[in-house]
Amino acid sequence: MPRRRLLTIPVLAAALVFGSLPASAAAPAGSGVPLAELRVGTTEIANGLTEPTTVVGLADGRLLITEKSGTVREFDTRTGRLAEEPVLDITDRINESEQERGLLGLAVAPDFARSKTVYVAYTRLPDGAVTLSRIRLRTGAEEVLLTQQHAEFGNHNGGHLTFGPDGYLYLGIGDGGSGGDPFGSGQNLNTLLGKILRIDVGRACGALPYCVPAGNPFVGVAGARAEIWAWGLRNPWKFSFDKADGSLWIADVGQGRAEEVDHLRAGEGGVNFGWSCMEGPNVFDETRCDPAAEYTAPVFHYRSGVEGCAVIGGSVYRGQKYAQVANGTYVAADFCSATAWGLRRNQDGTYESGTIGTFSESVTAFGTDSRGELYVVDEPGRLYRVSFSRVTG
Repeated sequence: MPRRRLLTIPVLAAALVFGSLPASAAAPAGSGVPLAELRVGTTEIANGLTEPTTVVGLADGRLLITEKSGTVREFDTRTGRLAEEPVLDITDRINESEQERGLLGLAVAPDFARSKTVYVAYTRLPDGAVTLSRIRLRTGAEEVLLTQQHAEFGNHNGGHLTFGPDGYLYLGIGDGGSGGDPFGSGQNLNTLLGKILRIDVGRACGALPYCVPAGNPFVGVAGARAEIWAWGLRNPWKFSFDKADGSLWIADVGQGRAEEVDHLRAGEGGVNFGWSCMEGPNVFDETRCDPAAEYTAPVFHYRSGVEGCAVIGGSVYRGQKYAQVANGTYVAADFCSATAWGLRRNQDGTYESGTIGTFSESVTAFGTDSRGELYVVDEPGRLYRVSFSRVTG
């Protein structure tokens, strides 16, 4: 596969350590200015949010913003108004006992304009199980679709969800928490921990309130959960699809040596990113490595503890306002250092990466509006509009 580097055990034995995949001087058509000349900026447009965790754009120009405690707030990009009253309040069922527990993700149904239906992921009371539900905003009626036990440790819940271009719902769940993957979840196909799932929520199949798409990679595989789309992940805190080509960008928070970004082509399932045999591009625990396995290295990583502490996944910019400088740029941030990272895939399959400025402190999530413009929220509760500019010299 020319677009990424695959590691097998003979390579692991050499303890190979490498950085970001090499940059190419030739950027893909329409990808904006070279990353060395790109700078990101932010403008605060609202505050007063409480620990926001997700930003989702609606077709009419509004943004829905989840708050960790279990509320969903509405921001109107046309008027600049953040509504005081939540459009959804499920605080009565949310376990937010630790920093990484709470209301973690939201996706709007493809037919939202008609149905006013959203899908939410949260850690439930009392046991902290990661829970996926369908809720109708008009009535507040909830239907629980899926749960994953997560009682032992409060961290690494994942919880991001979004609809893919194929119409299926994708959900990320962390490895179960603590450190070092004590349950061996990342390389265990018989658990949903440490995975990204793909399910069809438009239908019910048998006793399940959803269906497993026939094209999922582990359908019919003994000892494997059929919902799994990608595996070997530690804590995928935000992922997104590029609207131009349908590819999937995943930010996976590291153990302490490497924060990573992974990239899958449209429709590419079954990929093993290596945790907890691998942490980023490095061997983490050789006892977790399978000599017969093929592990997919990240397309970008940086040093955790040196250049930051936790990668926050963003989106590929496909808006119009800054298309001449930023089109095709995947933007991510670090929670601690506030570094803004830019990343692009070149026409020859290599990747170009670099720092493109800084965000505010403690970025927690990115989102896009109906026009493809980019927004970011931070832990102190502020919402920013993201801009781009070109610098030379």
